[in-house]
Amino acid sequence: MAYKFVTHFLNYPIQKERVYDIFIPETVQHDTAIFMIHGGGWAGGSRTNYYTPIVETLAEMGYIVATADYRLGVSAMEQLKDCREAYAHFINELKKMGRPLKVAAYGSSAGAHLASLLSVAAPGASGDDFVSAEEWIAPECAVLQSCPMSFEPWEEIFPHIWTSMQHAARVPYNENPEVYKKLSLDHHIHAGMPRIFFIEAEYEHMFWPHQKVSLAKKIASLKVPVTVKIYKNMEHGFLYNFDRPHQREAFEDMLKFIKKEPVENTVFNA
Repeated sequence: MAYKFVTHFLNYPIQKERVYDIFIPETVQHDTAIFMIHGGGWAGGSRTNYYTPIVETLAEMGYIVATADYRLGVSAMEQLKDCREAYAHFINELKKMGRPLKVAAYGSSAGAHLASLLSVAAPGASGDDFVSAEEWIAPECAVLQSCPMSFEPWEEIFPHIWTSMQHAARVPYNENPEVYKKLSLDHHIHAGMPRIFFIEAEYEHMFWPHQKVSLAKKIASLKVPVTVKIYKNMEHGFLYNFDRPHQREAFEDMLKFIKKEPVENTVFNA
């Protein structure tokens, strides 16, 4: 199916990283739109990572899809603000199109962290200074691949990612642990939060799958739907293309979850 592509910069004059793209199918076939945030250790990556085949395939299937950049070289709080502003702008574009204001947030790794806070935490609660005159409309659901459960350190944390997390927090943990608490997904879960699908890799070495199972149990106790699935032979940040069977399986499961269809072979579902 044909689609059009629109780029929206959030500033004038342009700030090249405060930008997002919308892919709009010729015939929209789904009420839920998808808002995607790239990973890259809070220091790299690009919204273009998702263009082919993920976004292109979704647009061809009739989904409206947005994929956002955010500033690199700034704090995670500032990056979250960028994502919130792009998301709020996307919501307004859906309004202009007369579309339902139903959005699934998707992110991988650092992008999953930002997508999780955008979905679950109230604006400003994570240290971001996002302010809007419009009512905040949270995503209807979130699909989080290789997402950190917490920004606080845990035993045997992978040293490289702990260095990246401290850099993103912009202050050493022992000097201001409250910053890390505010950046932790597990600090913000609450009844009424969007339903969550944690996509996990068997060979994940940064943000361990069993941590998400533990968090999912806490989320389920709040009567919020939550699913965790671990994909065999996959590694951290694996869902950027469809080269392997379990990549295709994860993509199909994401769509099932968005459509509230059963996801098979989960390790936790409630």
